Amino acid sequence: MAQIAKMEVQTEIKSSAEKFYDIFRSKVHLMPKICPQEFKDGKLVQGDWKSVGSVREWSYAAAGNTETVKETIEAIDDKSKTITFNLLDGDMMKYYNTYKPTLNVTAADQGSLVKWTVEYEKKNESTPDPIKYMDFVATWTRKIDAYLLNA
Repeated sequence: MAQIAKMEVQTEIKSSAEKFYDIFRSKVHLMPKICPQEFKDGKLVQGDWKSVGSVREWSYAAAGNTETVKETIEAIDDKSKTITFNLLDGDMMKYYNTYKPTLNVTAADQGSLVKWTVEYEKKNESTPDPIKYMDFVATWTRKIDAYLLNA
């Protein structure tokens, strides 16, 4: 029986924690404009773009492959600048029974620290760890930082 595993990636950025978190909290619908190489399309399926329970569908490019994902916002903690998502459907779900990424942004001396933590359960033992997706979120984080610094 597969077990829930956890991976995390941390990225130091130059943007403020408030500005970076605000992209995910209230401007995530702009992702195809902010990161056009990573995000091809995004659409709202249910709710709004920023409330718990809202469902969104994305078309994105990870490791050179265009994939789709449907996600819901599971939890938001504005005080700690933390958002938890839960993947419902899409290409990743061919490999994982569950996939729950959590974003946490904290202020640092100069800029911020962005931490992505994912809890996942592989479909089977031969399924690889989601390294390509963790690489994707690290690149995505840096691209958002660059966008904010040039805004």
